[in-house]
Amino acid sequence: MTSFTLNAVCIGQPTALRVGKRDDISGIDKHPVPGRVTVGLGGLDGDHVNNKKHHGGPDQAAYLYTAPDYDHWTAVLGEALRPGTLGENLLLSGLESAALRVGDRLTVHGPDGEVVFEVTAPRIPCATLAAHMGDGTFAKRFAQARRPGAYLRVLQPGTVGADDRVTFTPAEEGAPTIAELFDLWFGAKPDAATLEGYLRWPLAVRLRRDVEEELSKASR
Repeated sequence: MTSFTLNAVCIGQPTALRVGKRDDISGIDKHPVPGRVTVGLGGLDGDHVNNKKHHGGPDQAAYLYTAPDYDHWTAVLGEALRPGTLGENLLLSGLESAALRVGDRLTVHGPDGEVVFEVTAPRIPCATLAAHMGDGTFAKRFAQARRPGAYLRVLQPGTVGADDRVTFTPAEEGAPTIAELFDLWFGAKPDAATLEGYLRWPLAVRLRRDVEEELSKASR
């Protein structure tokens, strides 16, 4: 079984942020925390979610980014970004997020038991991310990089901490990749048969609604 390391566990507090012409409150500015963090079905204790229309909930309880994805941004931006900069809760030592598939499972092995996460959806960049990065073009750059990170649901609660061992269990063959689902917004639109196929997998509820909407358009 493939094994990785949880490089960092990050949470965000409510922080004022200027998004375009409006003032907002966001938890996107996440920072690594020491010790053990409790993970429930709704996410990590102490982590703030402001925009609950698009973020949070059981199917998007945690956001995962990976060290190889951060390596890309280090090369592009010319500086290393600290863990949590891109709003992730969990920073994994390996894998590339685009290659993950819906239904992939990550089991975090801690001193007091295991926490099991399941991949559910890609992260879609927005104006809040651009404002947080201080770059009005960053949402577009993030989309073009095709390294979206992945939302996770919690199948087994517990506690997680930096340096925990993480084992990877792949989804059944045929599950859509995070990159393929990301293309619903930023790539060529899939045909109806492909969209119908996506619905057979454990998509996040918001993503499922988006796929159903695209399927309705494709079937007209």
